[in-house]
Amino acid sequence: MSDNSTGQRVVAAAAYGRLLREFVAPYKGRLFLAVVFMIVSAFTSAATAFVMKPIVDKVFFDKDPAFVIYTTAAVIIIFAARGFATYGQTIVMDWVGTRVVSDIQRVLFGRLMLADLAWFHDNPTGKLISRFVFDTNQLKTVATQTLVVMTKDSLSAIFLVASLFFYDWKMALFILIALPPGFLAIRQLGKRSRKASKKVLEQTADFSSFLDENFQGIRVVKAYGREEQAMEQGKEVIENRFHFQFKALRIEASSGPVVESLAGLLIAGVIFYGASSVIAGETTPGTFFAFITAIMLAYQPIKSVAKIFPRMQTGIAAAQRIFELLDIEHRIINKPLAAPLEFHKGKVEFNNVQFSYNPDEPVLKSICLTMEAGKRIALVGPSGGGKSTILNLIPRFYDVEGGEILIDGQDVRDVTVDSLRRKISLVSQDVFLFDDTIRANIAYGRDSASEADIISAARSAAVHEFVSALPDGYDTLIGSHGVRLSGGQKQRISIARAMLKDAPILLLDEATSALDTESERKIQIALKELMKGRTSLVIAHRLSTILDADIINVVVAGKIVETGSHDQLLKKDGVYASLYQKQFALDDRITPFREVKS
Repeated sequence: MSDNSTGQRVVAAAAYGRLLREFVAPYKGRLFLAVVFMIVSAFTSAATAFVMKPIVDKVFFDKDPAFVIYTTAAVIIIFAARGFATYGQTIVMDWVGTRVVSDIQRVLFGRLMLADLAWFHDNPTGKLISRFVFDTNQLKTVATQTLVVMTKDSLSAIFLVASLFFYDWKMALFILIALPPGFLAIRQLGKRSRKASKKVLEQTADFSSFLDENFQGIRVVKAYGREEQAMEQGKEVIENRFHFQFKALRIEASSGPVVESLAGLLIAGVIFYGASSVIAGETTPGTFFAFITAIMLAYQPIKSVAKIFPRMQTGIAAAQRIFELLDIEHRIINKPLAAPLEFHKGKVEFNNVQFSYNPDEPVLKSICLTMEAGKRIALVGPSGGGKSTILNLIPRFYDVEGGEILIDGQDVRDVTVDSLRRKISLVSQDVFLFDDTIRANIAYGRDSASEADIISAARSAAVHEFVSALPDGYDTLIGSHGVRLSGGQKQRISIARAMLKDAPILLLDEATSALDTESERKIQIALKELMKGRTSLVIAHRLSTILDADIINVVVAGKIVETGSHDQLLKKDGVYASLYQKQFALDDRITPFREVKS
């Protein structure tokens, strides 16, 4: 046996043990009750075989009328007890199985909500959804159905096999000798099934990711006439999934011929031996029929035990994938002695900050930047220069690899993440709104906001006017990603959300990029009011929005190459002056920010 195979078996066993220990064991009280029901159900199966002997010998051959009443009553009691026991076991185990799946989903969601932003960028949403929905449901089989089969069906088989020894130990011993080869074959199928099941889960994740990507990007697909290409890609993804699904099902179904063939040989042997014994007068017809009944009743639980192993492998493969997510290591966490941020004025400093997303590809190179409290600081420069990265480091969406970022003299890595982010409002060019009402989206950053607060923020962000014209006003449902709103409307709602949060540090990443001229004019006035008394960092490609900034920093290739006010930078006649000339020299229709009057 290869070391690789042994290692995989050890990992699978560890995943199964962890699943039982962390998520199933808390419900041991209910499991104990279910086991009691299973024992009753297993016992009644064996009792059915026991009543066959007196039915045949005493009723059919001795014609004893008293036994007719006794056996009839016994059959009624046995089957009623089995029915109630099966019902109780099913209800309890279904509750435990569903509860376990819900607990895993809850813990997994909580874990992922704390995951780093960089981790989400490396893991497609569709694949994460697949693990939440598909993988977790596979665990129900491993958590409950396996226990049912291994307890109820195993006990039924044990009780029935024990009854065989009671009737004829020689024939029972023959059966026991014949069973191990069948189980060895089933075990081998289980190994193959685990590998195939893992592939099915991976293909399902790819399929979910593909669907999520194409449904979210359907506008682009249609705009570029790529429907046919998308359908071809979909066909390929679906066919790959079908291939692995069918392979897993074929392996699972392979246990059928093994069990059926073995059962046929055993029953044929028993019939030959038993019938010969009856003819020879070595046993009674009642004993023979009881023996045959016990074998027939044992067949189904033994078959269930055999078939559960391949199915179990799917659940174990899913458990391994789920635990991979639960065990992800977060980098953006609170230090053991982290204290809440003590906010005084709001001065932000970058001291020799270095950062890279990938090794050997530095994005920021020894950035030194000071944002004085209450001042408006702007970042401009060519795309890809590192402006958004500088902004993202302040709320610790990522951690610096060298240097430090201070807020009022405190390293952002030394304070609690929650206290840091409570002091920051962010408006990004990548607007995201939840599938909820306009009111809920504006109030997202401040649960205690009153209706008056929400409306005030909406007025300041030029939202109130268009919302008031909607039939449901602030209770209007905006759809997934705000699909029922225009780009400018979504951007204004995100600005209203930041305004309502009222944090002392304001981060604006292309905050007016999706606005028309009139809306931008209104927002510029609102932002100018919002930035008063706040430490503000503004990223802009449209220089009209930052001409009144206290300090403008020009970022090129991860370095700050120029710093100064608008007039100072124009006099330098460098990178900034070149950007300015390109935007304004030939277009006097654009109104500089400094000329907007409130």
